[in-house]
Amino acid sequence: MNGNMAKNKSTKPNPENPENFTGIKLTETKTVAAGIPAVISTAQHMLSEMGPIRGFKALAKLNQKDGFDCPGCAWPDPDDERSPIAEYCENGAKAIAEEATSKKLTAQFFAENAVADLSLLDDYRIGKKGRVAQPMYLPKGATHYQPISWENAFKKIAEHLNNLPSPNDAIFYTSGRTSNEAAFLYQLFVREFGTNNLPDCSNMCHESSGVALNETVGIGKGSVKLEDFYEAEVVIVIGQNPGTNHPRMLSALQKAKENGCTIISVNPLPETGLVAFSNPQTIKGALGIKSKLTDIFLQVKINGDMALIKAIEKLLFEEEANHPNTIFDNEFIKNNTTGFDDLKENVTKYSLQELSEACGISLEQIHQTVDAIKHKKKIIACWAMGLTQHKNAVDTIKEVVNLLLLKGSIGKPGAGTCPVRGHSNVQGDRTMGIYEKPSQIFLDNIQKAFDFNPPREHGLDVVDCIKTMHQEKGKVFFAMGGNFLSATPDTTYTAQALRNCALTVQVSTKLNRSHLITGEEALILPTFGRSDKDIMNGEEQFITCENSMGVVQMSKGNLKPVSNNLMSESMIVTQLAKATLGNKSKINWSKYEQHYDNIRTDIERTIPGFDEYNKRARIPGGFYLPNGARDGKFNTFNGKANFNSGNVSYNKLADDELMMMTVRSHDQFNTTIYGLNDRYRGVMNERRVIFMNKKDIIKHHLMAGDIVDLYNFYGDVVRVAHKFIVVEFSIPDGCTATYFPETNVLVPIDSVAEKSNTPTSKMIVLKLKKHAQ
Repeated sequence: MNGNMAKNKSTKPNPENPENFTGIKLTETKTVAAGIPAVISTAQHMLSEMGPIRGFKALAKLNQKDGFDCPGCAWPDPDDERSPIAEYCENGAKAIAEEATSKKLTAQFFAENAVADLSLLDDYRIGKKGRVAQPMYLPKGATHYQPISWENAFKKIAEHLNNLPSPNDAIFYTSGRTSNEAAFLYQLFVREFGTNNLPDCSNMCHESSGVALNETVGIGKGSVKLEDFYEAEVVIVIGQNPGTNHPRMLSALQKAKENGCTIISVNPLPETGLVAFSNPQTIKGALGIKSKLTDIFLQVKINGDMALIKAIEKLLFEEEANHPNTIFDNEFIKNNTTGFDDLKENVTKYSLQELSEACGISLEQIHQTVDAIKHKKKIIACWAMGLTQHKNAVDTIKEVVNLLLLKGSIGKPGAGTCPVRGHSNVQGDRTMGIYEKPSQIFLDNIQKAFDFNPPREHGLDVVDCIKTMHQEKGKVFFAMGGNFLSATPDTTYTAQALRNCALTVQVSTKLNRSHLITGEEALILPTFGRSDKDIMNGEEQFITCENSMGVVQMSKGNLKPVSNNLMSESMIVTQLAKATLGNKSKINWSKYEQHYDNIRTDIERTIPGFDEYNKRARIPGGFYLPNGARDGKFNTFNGKANFNSGNVSYNKLADDELMMMTVRSHDQFNTTIYGLNDRYRGVMNERRVIFMNKKDIIKHHLMAGDIVDLYNFYGDVVRVAHKFIVVEFSIPDGCTATYFPETNVLVPIDSVAEKSNTPTSKMIVLKLKKHAQ
């Protein structure tokens, strides 16, 4: 192992601190991911949420070709054979345990629990309450939710929508869990209603990837297939923690390693999943025999990625000058790209020493990295929110693309871009038209297929819709899934924005914080989970999803729903459309209530790539959507792949300031908190912690175990998160990490990535103060 992948020392809370109220337990950080501990954790979560029969019935069909798609991450399933034992990971099983729980919340629960009392619970305890079993309504001025019929719920929403001065006063949010069918109907209704206000969770995560990739290679998706990992010579994992956020990716990395691939990991934290992997589905893994994954670990400073890649490129340019036509794929560059000379000029203006200092990586390690890749032509670059949630995120991702283009590593087997999506079907929702800035071609197709003229002006993304609601302009907020308040930045500001609405509506499976911070009136519309059977007109229906690599496949639940009073997302949209639009609609919404095939038929005639949709959706394993970059065709404005000449950002901190990034624990998925243990990082029974370098702890006159308050003063606004325990950890000087969503309150609404408008949750300037006793 190269680089600093050292164990985190077990740090005891300060015994002199009388406020060790949390019961936190710190253990050694783990040196291997998955293995038998993952199996045990899976079983514990399943049995705590449901009986063994229901639990194992769900797991038997999870990610199988005749089963249902995991509601967790969007990592692809193998195209060929899938494991009959367990085609899922620990966190996928936890996601199913949460979704398919047998706990349910009826009208009695809401009658016994005031909204204000429930709002005092943390996200973990709110989520553990169970599935919402029937539609619920919170009247203006009321303290408790009360039951409401589906018919009256839709009438209530329609009344509010139709009384708005403008359709643009309504906001329609989408979570990445929404199926292709529901997403298509949803955007169709919203556009016939008259607005493009369709913010989605992608605005907060991979929007930067979409912008960067569209401008450089002509498609806002990754270019690789799963099988490309098995042919790759080098895989660079940068700004991503697959062991926690995309655990099934570890199997692909393990197979790549067995085939001789070099794995380079770039991250401020030494994440266990990138050190080694013990696959519990193999005999060796079951015996605790681990597979080493990372060859070179580059512990970069927060937001130092751009400088690191520039340094690597600088040395590659020097190698090419000394050994012409041996380092770069000059034929590829000549025939397929533009901007090479500008990039060369840009890179040469930096000194290697200044780039090394900016990224925090030694010259020795930078040279070592260059030696590992300079003669390789099959390189895959994977990234996630460690790159996308910075001010310069778009330029940083373009710099990653620059590196691949120099090596000719796009449009060939074993090479390409791999932005790893963090939510199942977030990519599919965008394909279906969930986007506040739709292309004119897409809108033309809508007009042609449905005979109405959709609005042409751009709508609001997540940040802009929050600002609009805060200004009391957006009066109806409708969320198709998700936990909007806990997912978004600047929690106090966003909470006030939601309170300014006349009506907030949440389509949900389980109780979450967004049900408790509401507009004047609020509705909860309970829907099916992925694991639920969806029977309509006596026939079981299936939905489809798109994974991170552009595969569209069927998903068909196999569990009896916990309540007979749930409604599928697709049917919620059709009922809402009929109630709101009535006879004014040009669309026959009732036909979609007959069979989901009718929805897919209309998707086929509207969106390219879905020819014979109903037929191909029934093929086990699904089908690939067209991908120009994968085929070496770059559908940019000039028909070429475009090098970008971005500049390195230098983040200057005052002596009393630190840079913070938000991360997930191993016991959560997005805003869903499965438990209070971060097994890999050695933090048990607590989430309100701040990971700090030992030198910074000393510099700030603290001790491990001290309790501190975290402050951010961006834009002269005081933001504070109280009571965080200092944990000594391996992290670069000046850098800290905290769990999301507890510190979203510190993420300024106005601090966003250039071009993508994504909140900068990975680069927040902090000041610390000891918590007053």
